[in-house]
Amino acid sequence: MNFVKTLVGAAALLGSATAVLADSHSEFNPAVIFDLGGKFDRSFNQASFEGASRFAEEFDVEFREFEIQSDAQREQALRRFAEQGNNPIVVAGFAYGSAMETVAAEFPDTNFAIIDMVVDLPNVRSVVFNEHEGSYLVGMIAAMKSETGKVGFVGGMDIPLIRKFECGYIEGAKAANPEIEVLRNMTGTTGAAWNDPVKGGELAKGQIDDGADVVYHAAGGTGRGVLQAAADAGAYGIGVDSNQNYLHPGSVLTSMLKRVDVAVYNAFKDAKEGNFSAGFSVLGLAEDGVGYAVDENNEELITDEISAAVEDAKAKIISGEIEVHDYMSDNTCPAAG
Repeated sequence: MNFVKTLVGAAALLGSATAVLADSHSEFNPAVIFDLGGKFDRSFNQASFEGASRFAEEFDVEFREFEIQSDAQREQALRRFAEQGNNPIVVAGFAYGSAMETVAAEFPDTNFAIIDMVVDLPNVRSVVFNEHEGSYLVGMIAAMKSETGKVGFVGGMDIPLIRKFECGYIEGAKAANPEIEVLRNMTGTTGAAWNDPVKGGELAKGQIDDGADVVYHAAGGTGRGVLQAAADAGAYGIGVDSNQNYLHPGSVLTSMLKRVDVAVYNAFKDAKEGNFSAGFSVLGLAEDGVGYAVDENNEELITDEISAAVEDAKAKIISGEIEVHDYMSDNTCPAAG
């Protein structure tokens, strides 16, 4: 069964009433709108798609989806889905914040969910993550695996959220090896930074040429280039959001999991069962909202020593014994020096 109703292209979504689906005004008619980079970025957007798809398969229902091509389409897409009776509407990405504030206020009887941003409206569920906690763990893994004493980080768009990944990674790396050097680059300052694997590869190659033998990315689709460059150079890459270990088995050291799929799945499920609630939630290690991936593609890379150290740190973060600094709390990263 085809579980997805897709409107292909901006014209189909934003055009005339002919795009309205036959059952678009039913009480439960879920939809997900992806961020720039596309649903098959193998990272953040793909995690959103996988959560929606898992729900659709389990409950034998269909959902609508749309991939924006520009920032200007955010508000248009949200409004058109709401006009056509979709409920709930889930958007993936902090950049939808302003559009969500506007459109959700116009449609108070429609349930909305936004990932990575807090919108304080009575019909909006906001889901954010403790990315710094998961990044701390993969930073430990990187430092313990490194033979050169240098590791790298490639971010996507230079914003506080991505600095949050970076800072947690640095803190974890230095917890494992206080002498470790962390090389860092951001891809850009616009939305294009999420979908530029060529530049991602160039940045990673530059860090590897400077001695880094492990490079972590938090860059969406751009990260494909980071992981490819690491594999080509005989270094290790670290994936993000989705489990990206399979992209280059034996070369991807691990992936920092951010359970965007769970956030989408739960929004759909709660709405279907009549349990949808607004407000905001924070998903960290304690809630299994972030973590790191070990599977058949990388299990031989994670030694018993690394595993024991990281699991010990994980338990201490959950208990509060270790408090990982949240860059977004004060826009500083003490671990960076």
